[in-house]
Amino acid sequence: MLAVMLWSTVASAFKISLRYLTPIQLLVYSSFFSMMCLLAIIFAQGKIKMLKPSINELKASLIMGFLNPFLYYIVLFTAYDMLPAQLAQPLNYTWPLMLVLFSSILLKHRFSTRNIIALLISFCGVVIISFKDSFQFHFNLGIFLAISSSIIWALFWILNVRDKRDASIKLFMNFLFGFLFLLPLATFYGFSLNPLGAAGAIYVGLFEMSLTFFIWFKALEKSKNYARTSNFIYLSPFISLIFIHFVVGERIYISTIVGLLLIVLGIIMQPRQQILY
Repeated sequence: MLAVMLWSTVASAFKISLRYLTPIQLLVYSSFFSMMCLLAIIFAQGKIKMLKPSINELKASLIMGFLNPFLYYIVLFTAYDMLPAQLAQPLNYTWPLMLVLFSSILLKHRFSTRNIIALLISFCGVVIISFKDSFQFHFNLGIFLAISSSIIWALFWILNVRDKRDASIKLFMNFLFGFLFLLPLATFYGFSLNPLGAAGAIYVGLFEMSLTFFIWFKALEKSKNYARTSNFIYLSPFISLIFIHFVVGERIYISTIVGLLLIVLGIIMQPRQQILY
């Protein structure tokens, strides 16, 4: 529940931070703070000796670091910069559906009639969200980027699950390589930072990218019922709407609530073994 509550705040944190920073600046600073947090966790766990990756592990971290944090968060933060948080957040939450599609293609999982029906229900939710309480379908670059971010995350997650290294070691190495990819962009866009932007970047780096993942993995590790524990994650997008309304100040559309309900229903309908957390 702690992890769920923290993740429920990050959509609001993204939107507020982007008032003071560009998407690239927010990503550079938050990635740095995330990397430092993960290194501190590794030290605290006494796992520093595990930071001796093989050539294959370096290659894996290079690819995954490019996908996340580099590409994923550039796309996601740009989507949040262009859209209301209440649209970007549920559209990004379609990643478990993309995971089912990639699992079918890359891992040869069987694609059943139930999968198809669930995907269609969630797709209807995406369409309803795009109406924004009107009778006109709104499809723009922001919506495209928000959905694209879910595709990137699903691809990253499949690669991450197949990598059997310690979770904190993997995350740190991914962010290390991702940060190296970001440095040229940071040099081009500049390193300016104000106190409010710094506070936002620290919050995002800790509670979106690093510490909350560690808490979540620990929750699953100590859980007696993996499936029951992972079900709590479905609360996150709905709690997030409360923060978006009261903290960011957005009026929540009825279409957002209905669309999000359909997206989550489609996710829940997927066969349990195909939704990996």
